[in-house]
Amino acid sequence: MEDALEPEKKRTRGLGTATKVATSYPRAPALTTVPQAQGQTAAPKVPKKTAPQRSTSVATVLKNQKPGPAVPAKKPVTAAAPPKPGGKKPSKRPAWDLKGQLCDLNTELKRCRERTQTLDQENQQLRDQLREAQKQTTALGAERRTLEGELDRVRAQAEQDQRELGNLSARVLELEEWLGTQEGLVQGLQKEQLELQEERRGLVMRLEEQERRLQASEAALSDSQAEVASLLQEAAAQVALLAERGERLHGLEMERRRLHNQLQELKGNIRVFCRIRPVLPGEPTPPPGFLLFPSGPGGPSDPPTHLSLLRSDERRGTLSGMPAAPTRHDFSFDRVFPPGSGQDEVFEEIAMLVQSALDGYPVCIFAYGQTGSGKTFTMEGGPGGDPQVEGLIPRALRHLFSVAGELSSQGWTYSFVASYVEIYNETVRDLLATGTRKGHGGECEIHRAGPGSEELIVTNARYVPVSCEKEVEALLHLARQNRAVARTAQNERSSRSHSVFQLQISGEHTGRGVQCGALLNLVDLAGSERLDPGLALGPGERERLRETQAINSSLSTLGLVIMALSNKESHVPYRNSKLTYLLQNSLGGSAKMLMFVNISPLEENVSESLNSLRFASKVNQCVIGTAQANRK
Repeated sequence: MEDALEPEKKRTRGLGTATKVATSYPRAPALTTVPQAQGQTAAPKVPKKTAPQRSTSVATVLKNQKPGPAVPAKKPVTAAAPPKPGGKKPSKRPAWDLKGQLCDLNTELKRCRERTQTLDQENQQLRDQLREAQKQTTALGAERRTLEGELDRVRAQAEQDQRELGNLSARVLELEEWLGTQEGLVQGLQKEQLELQEERRGLVMRLEEQERRLQASEAALSDSQAEVASLLQEAAAQVALLAERGERLHGLEMERRRLHNQLQELKGNIRVFCRIRPVLPGEPTPPPGFLLFPSGPGGPSDPPTHLSLLRSDERRGTLSGMPAAPTRHDFSFDRVFPPGSGQDEVFEEIAMLVQSALDGYPVCIFAYGQTGSGKTFTMEGGPGGDPQVEGLIPRALRHLFSVAGELSSQGWTYSFVASYVEIYNETVRDLLATGTRKGHGGECEIHRAGPGSEELIVTNARYVPVSCEKEVEALLHLARQNRAVARTAQNERSSRSHSVFQLQISGEHTGRGVQCGALLNLVDLAGSERLDPGLALGPGERERLRETQAINSSLSTLGLVIMALSNKESHVPYRNSKLTYLLQNSLGGSAKMLMFVNISPLEENVSESLNSLRFASKVNQCVIGTAQANRK
């Protein structure tokens, strides 16, 4: 029984071996035809499925490489199948001859391995040729770039030589023309020489005549010398009289400054003006009686100083169901400018205060009010460069330049240095910054000029000497471009920062050794808006909210500082805000201060207008100390 089963087991083992070989046989990828190098033996042609995978990767590498130098193509050699013994096709082995089939498969496997080895050698040769071609391509590319650079230099040199040749040709023509001109001049000079010789003979004759007249003049000179001595005595008397009048003129100028200061003090060292902007095109006309301007004691001819505002509240009503009567709010200021007031009329009222800075008194002028009430228009003016709408800043500097020119005839010399900064979210930015420094506010800080000095400076800010109106206009134009503006609920382009224009004035009378210096501050405060705590805020609204909080905080600090100065408190909270800290030398008892409260004429803004007017009324009731001139 075991003997009978033994052949069956052998047959089963042989069949399993054949099955494994047959299963692994078709895994080889298709064989691609590769050109043979010279001297290589042609490999036998086998079925596509018996080729190894390595030939496919070689074809892929060759396809992805950049084209190199042309290599002569080798003619592919078709491998011939080895002849069979006996010249006859081998017969198919019977199915039971597993051992014979295994031998055939081993023979076929051996041929495939030989073919694989041959293809590996060909692949290595192709890789060597590819690397050599890439090296040649790199070398040729570098040589090409070198030659192109040399060609560009040669072309540039040729163009330069061509231009030089043109210049030399023009120079030659110019010299030829000049030579012709010189020849004509030589001929003219020769002719003129002959004329001069004739004239010389005439002059000799005249000289003799003049010598005779000179002798007569010498005699008259002796008589004139006595007269000159008498005139010198009169001149000395005139010089003494002129010096006496100069002393008197200087005394009168000092008296004028003293009286001018007394006049400003009588008006108040802190004054408040109210200005109502006109209704703009497209805005609703306010109802009659909404804004009233009562006449002064002298009648309509007196400038208005009172303002009445009527407020109607639809939420309140009487018992009969009728709406309540409008509430009237009366305010009194040093001056009230109705909507029809022009920029020239406004500046005329403050021109004498601006001149106090030239006399050595610190001056600070604010523009305060709600967003869109015309503060920036009051301080800087309107667009387009129209002289009729120029603001206080250009008008003030023009006035100072004019008065300084008049005082120069009395021996005074003045110099002016301007700076322009903004305070945005308690960060100081230089509005005159140019180039890469634009918008970088972190670099600017407020410090004292030196140890023991009371003067404050802004580090890394530009201080520009100015001497004429055009220089000031250029600075204002640059500042308008740099100032931070954004859309708000009240105004499409609302100033979101406090802008501070400072002018350092230095005067000297060298003949008398007198010096004076002062700081003129022209401040355009940011527009204030009340916060709505119930408003849903997105990322942009939160940024506007932070801006509004910073603005309202600094404006509140300004009010606290003014109140503390008025009450003569020992501590004044200058450092609670960058704005008051920067302006502290122009807010104390030695300074003159003026606040413009700007309000809107629209009924929809009545709440903000009332807040602004109430704040300004509190400031108007404050009294600070007597101003002292800064003289040395």
